Amino acid sequence: MTPPVSSDTPSGAPDIFDRVRFVMVSPTHPGNVGSAARAIKTMGFHDLRLVAPADPDILRHPDALALASGAGDILEQARMHAGLADALGSATLAFALTARARALGPPPCDIREAALQSAAELARPQARIALVLGTERTGLSNEDITLCQRVCHIPANPAYSSLNVSQALQLAAWEMRYALLPLAGAARLPDTHARHDPGTDPASSARVQAMLDHFERAMLAVGFLDPRHPKKLVPRMRQMWTRSRLSADEVDMVRGLCTAMIRSAGGAASESAPAGRDFPDEYEQALSPDRHV
Repeated sequence: MTPPVSSDTPSGAPDIFDRVRFVMVSPTHPGNVGSAARAIKTMGFHDLRLVAPADPDILRHPDALALASGAGDILEQARMHAGLADALGSATLAFALTARARALGPPPCDIREAALQSAAELARPQARIALVLGTERTGLSNEDITLCQRVCHIPANPAYSSLNVSQALQLAAWEMRYALLPLAGAARLPDTHARHDPGTDPASSARVQAMLDHFERAMLAVGFLDPRHPKKLVPRMRQMWTRSRLSADEVDMVRGLCTAMIRSAGGAASESAPAGRDFPDEYEQALSPDRHV
């Protein structure tokens, strides 16, 4: 059974993501419709409108269902319209996505500007946004564009700006989501719901300095550091580690590496000595402040 024709959004006070609709005008390829459903569900939207599709049963076509890949609910609730004017319905700001520059028509913007304008528009509870995409072969007609308040461009490669319609819709949905997340009070990064791990806290200066002493002993043990000719190796090494703001776990990891290096070099006995600068006299003299390096 073909979904009912409708011209408006459900009654009530919808969530901000519910107030954005994606309109495909005269789609011909069922796979693109299925991919479009997946694209908008991935970004948290659900309102898909089709205007005069080539196949009245396009929403149930096997290719549409296959490429929806888990977004079958978007296809089930998608709405069919006889014309674009009906599909726009209560939309207060509509963007016509097109790759062609047009001398006449609504003012142009890029997709990121469109998302920011939409976020500003949706600050009003009565506002509704529509993003309109044309056919795979010819795009939107001039008549369709005149029904929209803005022309919207995706800044693709000018030498090859041909985007598949579902790919263009995915980009539009992503930009829209990114712009709307602050209004929705949602985070842009996933929440792991994990308890605080003390090992991720920054290590204290004392722990870092002890690690640096340990690292010098390890470099000396494996022969990487020549105490007679240290040059600038030690101060550079210390600057590198200090600049990194190591965590407590990272300090422990580096110290474990140092222990393994010293043991591999046959210096396990030295690991029982207290942490500190217990280096040979010639090394201490090589690092003397009076020595020019």
